[in-house]
Amino acid sequence: MASITQDTAINTGRITRALIYLFLFLFALYYLLPFGIMVLNSVKPLDEILSGNMVAFPDRWTIEPWLKAWSTAQVGIEPTGLAPYFWNSIKVVIPAVIISTLLGAFNGYILTKWRFKGDTILFGLMLFSCFIPFQIVLIPMARILGITGLAGSTSGLIFVHIVYGIGFTTLYFRNYYKAIPNELIMAAQIDGAGFFRIFYRIMLPVSGPIIVVCVIWQFTNIWNDFLFGASFTDFDSQPMTVALNNLVSSSTGVKEYNVHFAGAIIAALPTLLVYVLAGRYFVRGLMAGSVKG
Repeated sequence: MASITQDTAINTGRITRALIYLFLFLFALYYLLPFGIMVLNSVKPLDEILSGNMVAFPDRWTIEPWLKAWSTAQVGIEPTGLAPYFWNSIKVVIPAVIISTLLGAFNGYILTKWRFKGDTILFGLMLFSCFIPFQIVLIPMARILGITGLAGSTSGLIFVHIVYGIGFTTLYFRNYYKAIPNELIMAAQIDGAGFFRIFYRIMLPVSGPIIVVCVIWQFTNIWNDFLFGASFTDFDSQPMTVALNNLVSSSTGVKEYNVHFAGAIIAALPTLLVYVLAGRYFVRGLMAGSVKG
């Protein structure tokens, strides 16, 4: 009798698990359906899309929309395709992510292991910067960029993203470093290690999980930014998101939906790759400093 009851419980557990997996599969399929339609229509000739058959597989597969979205001949001040602006985004996101992450690590180290009078107030002000809407800082930031000669340049956009990202990276590193025992720092000081030596030899080597969190967070925000890119750059230094908007809005006459779909996928690929390669470490990194001991 006990064996029958146990077998019934096992079968019930298997059925429940199968139903959960089926529900998750259907939910994922529904969630990915728009992306799948974008991919299908990005490899279709335009006439098949205009015929209204957007959901079906292409009768004739073509990569011409991708090539056209990536590199288009320049006409006046119209976009030259996404290629140069893709590299503009790369030139912005890499230094901005690296510098803002390092500054956040340095701030978190000071605010947790080298306490000083007013450090809580300073951290509160930095935390407050995380909640300031983008629109509020546009005019003062434009004024600062004009004074420093960085307006309309890639360097200016890097500066903007570093300043706006320091509050977030400081918050992440401070919470993470609070879980590191102060006795470890005291032991290093007894051995003769100084301020910077402790930072580079002790704090940074154990910061892998939170560094991944900051890199993913900053990379996603900077790559997907449109407002700062549209406000503080000129035609030559525009990032990918602004160029994509120009590509779609500059079409006259018949809209080239296949080219627009291909351009949108190209713009989304870097962040997609970042989450595919390092996404599993994101939540792990957030939780790493949440429990002390």
